Amino acid sequence: MIWTYGIFIHCREEEFFLLLDINRLTSVLEQVRLQQPVVHAITNTVTAGDVADVLRAIGARPIMAVAPEEVEEIVSRADALVLNLGTPTPERVKAMVLAGQQANSLGKPVIFDPVGVTASRFRFDSAQRILTELSFAVIKGNRAEIGRLAGMEGELRGLDAIAGPTDLLAAASSLSLQRGAVVTVSGEQDLIVGSGQAFAVMNGHPLMGSVTGTGCMLAAAIAAFAAVEPDTMVATVAAVACFGVAGERAGHQGVGPGGFKSALIDSIHALTAEQMRTGARISVEGRGAPSPLKNP
Repeated sequence: MIWTYGIFIHCREEEFFLLLDINRLTSVLEQVRLQQPVVHAITNTVTAGDVADVLRAIGARPIMAVAPEEVEEIVSRADALVLNLGTPTPERVKAMVLAGQQANSLGKPVIFDPVGVTASRFRFDSAQRILTELSFAVIKGNRAEIGRLAGMEGELRGLDAIAGPTDLLAAASSLSLQRGAVVTVSGEQDLIVGSGQAFAVMNGHPLMGSVTGTGCMLAAAIAAFAAVEPDTMVATVAAVACFGVAGERAGHQGVGPGGFKSALIDSIHALTAEQMRTGARISVEGRGAPSPLKNP
């Protein structure tokens, strides 16, 4: 294995696989701000305002339509779609399926955040319907949610993960293969798996776990990045790293959970490509590669 100029190359016989370049990751943030993609978010009622604020802060344009009567038209004019299971109702699930089918037909990236999927039979059945009827670019959840969707163990208390699979990498890889999607597992160390590749992003701050909705915000950020970057793995790693670096910078302000949420949004808005380049800590998982990812 060779590390050179911020690029990880896996050598096997005469095959070379270009997996990750820190400069390419930062360029995705710059493209979000340049292109200002429209992200259609069918998110939960608790965090909808925060999701919209984060999308604005990162440079995207949010639209939060949830009525089944209009979601197909709305998503047709958007650049990406994020579906969040946080406050499900039969009508909202119907809207998700309609919007997702339209996005799939138009080749727009769809991100699924199965919030609280183990909390009730209705949520689990709704998630299974959504996963069966739609195709996803990214599935993002905590260890309990991803474990349960992968057919392994996962337990929530409220919406907090208190137990997950023993082998989280295996669970994420299994779900990725089952659904043909990049799978992101959020936590103290974020795991991103897809297409035989796995990365860990080691940025973030403990207060991110004390603020309701940071996971919903992250899913929306991933959607914004996927809207401008055709390589879903690159888009996802870039979004997670951007969010984590901004979280660290917000945490350095020494505020509590309420102030932290405002500081996080401000930090995302102010984050520069250079701050992301020097602050991102990314490792390659499952290949014995060095960590963190080097800068050129």
